[in-house]
Amino acid sequence: MIPDFQSIMLPFLTIISDGEEHSTIETNQKLAEHFNLTAEELEEYLPSGSQKTFPNRVAWAKAHLKMAGLLENTKRSSFKLTDLGKALLDTKPQEINLKFLRTIPTYQERIGRTRDEDSLSDSDVSQISATPEEVLENSYLAIRKSLAQELLFKIKSSSPVFFENLVVELLVKMGYGGSIKDAGRSIGRSGDEGIDGIIKEDKLGLDVIYVQAKRWENVVGRPEIQKFVGALAGQGAKKGVFITTSRYTNEAREYQPRNETKIVLIDGEQLAGLMIDHNLAVSTVNTFEIKRIDNDYFGDE
Repeated sequence: MIPDFQSIMLPFLTIISDGEEHSTIETNQKLAEHFNLTAEELEEYLPSGSQKTFPNRVAWAKAHLKMAGLLENTKRSSFKLTDLGKALLDTKPQEINLKFLRTIPTYQERIGRTRDEDSLSDSDVSQISATPEEVLENSYLAIRKSLAQELLFKIKSSSPVFFENLVVELLVKMGYGGSIKDAGRSIGRSGDEGIDGIIKEDKLGLDVIYVQAKRWENVVGRPEIQKFVGALAGQGAKKGVFITTSRYTNEAREYQPRNETKIVLIDGEQLAGLMIDHNLAVSTVNTFEIKRIDNDYFGDE
């Protein structure tokens, strides 16, 4: 299990307790060994996929220790224990966390005090386990999930024609078909049994993708997918996309055509996610940028 950033603080200081210069890569490796992290845990990413969870938590542990004056940077990605840090370790503390750091004058001075911080008890501070990025990203995911559910409700309440046009517009926004006008035959108007529409795979129309769109509440099973594959075979087609507002059974997802036909299944949750990613039927309310120090500007080696 990946430790929270407060649990990393004391082992971090212990690893660099020799007073010599240590690198970020070296320290992260030793911390991973200390906590017996598996390869899978070391590859775990934050919800956004922007960075790995463990290095992120180590970085925040280091940031707080640095604000407390317990370690100092010697050059880019390298640091060492300070005299204050050594003196602290000589007292053999059982734990170092935010509650402990709040007792250090240097830390209090550097972080400042806010009304929110003043309202937090030492017990509340000790219970904080998520880094700021994790709090932000988990909040984002909660907002995104709520938006996706609202989108699906709107889609299911719309007319079949509206859904057909929505599917075409989404595929165009994803890079298929060029423009809405040139995308291909609109969903629901192809007239081919088991096929709801045809869209160009690229702007030149060198290949086409056959589409099945189901604005359903019922779960889509394997028979529906087999029927779609059969319809593709009848057209001599090799590529198809099956889109539904509901979901697929495990049997449907595990089904693999024996021929070279390639089928992509998109359920309601994925459909809403793609609409959000490609800004279809949604608008941006706020944008937050996360920034970091540009070490090149300061000439750090």
